[in-house]
Amino acid sequence: MRGGSKSIRTEDKHLIEVQNLTKVYGSKTAVENVSFKIRNGRIYGLLGPNGAGKSTTMNIMTGCLSPTEGTVLINGYDICDQPIEAKRQIGYLPEQPPLFTDMTPAEYLTFVAEAKGVSDELIDRQVKEAMTVTDILSVKDRLIRNLSKGYRQRVGIAQALIGNPPVLIFDEPTVGLDPKQIIEIRTLIKRLGESHTVILSSHILSEVQAVCDRIIIINQGKIVADELTENITRVVESNRRFQLKICGPQKEVLAALKSKPGILHAELLSGRDGDAYTFLIESEVGVDVRKSLFYTLAEKNWPLIGMEALGMSLEDIFVAIVDQTESSGRYGYERKGGQRAPRRVRAEHEVAKTITEKKKGAAEEEFSALFSDDDEK
Repeated sequence: MRGGSKSIRTEDKHLIEVQNLTKVYGSKTAVENVSFKIRNGRIYGLLGPNGAGKSTTMNIMTGCLSPTEGTVLINGYDICDQPIEAKRQIGYLPEQPPLFTDMTPAEYLTFVAEAKGVSDELIDRQVKEAMTVTDILSVKDRLIRNLSKGYRQRVGIAQALIGNPPVLIFDEPTVGLDPKQIIEIRTLIKRLGESHTVILSSHILSEVQAVCDRIIIINQGKIVADELTENITRVVESNRRFQLKICGPQKEVLAALKSKPGILHAELLSGRDGDAYTFLIESEVGVDVRKSLFYTLAEKNWPLIGMEALGMSLEDIFVAIVDQTESSGRYGYERKGGQRAPRRVRAEHEVAKTITEKKKGAAEEEFSALFSDDDEK
């Protein structure tokens, strides 16, 4: 969108600065001392389980709630002290879109433009552009109550675009949509990220991974991880685990696997299946042991009749990070319920520890430098 109020898009500035944000309801602390900075031209994912504090944080950032402590600067404007100027910088889609269902999309968006103070000569242009970008021109004259949930969500996104704000904030934008609608909305958000800074809240990690450039994980009102999506993905993919089915003497095979260079861990997974046993191995980071392992087993005349890669998903890491912050006693223990924790669980916790400790140990100067360095590339 190009009509309407001019968006400030300075490449070397922070569009949003959240500083020491806290929100307390009685004895309940919903958000505790949250701080982060949002740079221009990226899609950020605010990720966390239900009740983690995502929506509270977003409601404070958009001026719908006042913080107990802390400040939020939107393009340099304080959301509490300069609410009108700050809100002009934001297009917000809450989890439940604020639609008037007895209006048509065209009527509703015209109303939104008037409410946002768009000048009369630009209203028609902005409404048409918003409907074009969100692909709702074909239903612009139908009552919103008669639209599918997917189209209603598009209307909600269109209202966020009115006024041409530099920042778009979407709270759980795909909740309740069918798989086809989810793909369409994700594609739309990625397209909007080419001309806006987008903050996307979700409890679905695969959604954040598919859309966002950077992931901020919040749990129990605190930020527990903050990293580029590609870096988290790289850490996950570097952990190589395989399930093997090998015909041979159990103890000798297991000993050979444990002594094999490049294999960090090996264990027996199941009992005998005919003359074969199932084993789990984990290789060193960056080491592909598959070919050499095949030759080693062939030399010993132990047929390898099955090999399955067990990739560590981002969902696994997310659960491990949340587990760590909810109960330190559950994190990193070798025993769980009196038994040794499965190797894959312990491996996921190690990756989670790497990510969270990086967040915990980063000073503010390092954090800013990380953004700056990445932007220069």
